[in-house]
Amino acid sequence: MECPHPPGFHAEVRAQYAAAGAETARLLRSMSEDLWTAPTPCRDWDVRTLVNHLAAQHLWVCQAVAGYTPEQIGHRFEGDVLGRNPLGVWATAVRSAQRALNRPGAPDFLVHVPYGLRDAGGYARELTAETVVHGWDLSRALGERARMPSGAARYALAEFRGYRDLAGTGRFDPPRAAPPGADAEDLLLALTGRDPAWSADRI
Repeated sequence: MECPHPPGFHAEVRAQYAAAGAETARLLRSMSEDLWTAPTPCRDWDVRTLVNHLAAQHLWVCQAVAGYTPEQIGHRFEGDVLGRNPLGVWATAVRSAQRALNRPGAPDFLVHVPYGLRDAGGYARELTAETVVHGWDLSRALGERARMPSGAARYALAEFRGYRDLAGTGRFDPPRAAPPGADAEDLLLALTGRDPAWSADRI
């Protein structure tokens, strides 16, 4: 089958996926145990709920690339997937998904996702973008104020700009107005309904 993606797509999606997962792992390694119940910019989600949501999605990837349908996967990744070893589960989820995506030609595979069929590379790009945004949520919940890596922000923004109704996916709040002279991070936060000045101290 002829690859439907532009030159360099496979390498880029794998690299960006790995980088987003590694950044989340860095944040998790830096946090103290008492912060698992800390609030996040995601309404009604604490840190553990946020990380659990992401881990479940990454665990789904290797199953989808292997050809399993949502019906076959069933409720396997619903509820608490983190257990007593959240950092270990996160590392396993990302590592397993990376192995699946690194299979020859894997980004071109058509995979079953909850909303239908999509090429695995496109699904990985979508999940990378979501991980970048939720990585920002996590960093703010942990009290970090560093900017996103500019390449990650641009990559996620390019993906989500292609969605006609991002808030309609149920994953993000309605978009906000971006500030004058907004860069990729500011535009991405505005598009996904984030307040760049969010702080747990203001809740």
